Amino acid sequence: MAGPIRVVVQAPSPTGGRRVRVDGEILGLAHNVGDVAEFLRRAGLEIGPAEVTELPWIDWHGVGPERWGPEA
Repeated sequence: MAGPIRVVVQAPSPTGGRRVRVDGEILGLAHNVGDVAEFLRRAGLEIGPAEVTELPWIDWHGVGPERWGPEA
């Protein structure tokens, strides 16, 4: 990928899980940080689950990486 990438993890959906996008492309529905790391690995980025929560270029919408279930 050329230039800085933008990763967006959407707020939890009403049924659970969070949509993950890289530069606008939907990679999938994550249910934990391990899923986010796997989506990023498939996109060519070798990032471990522990790193996912600390990277400044991952934008967590709504809530941080601690919340994955449906909205209360």
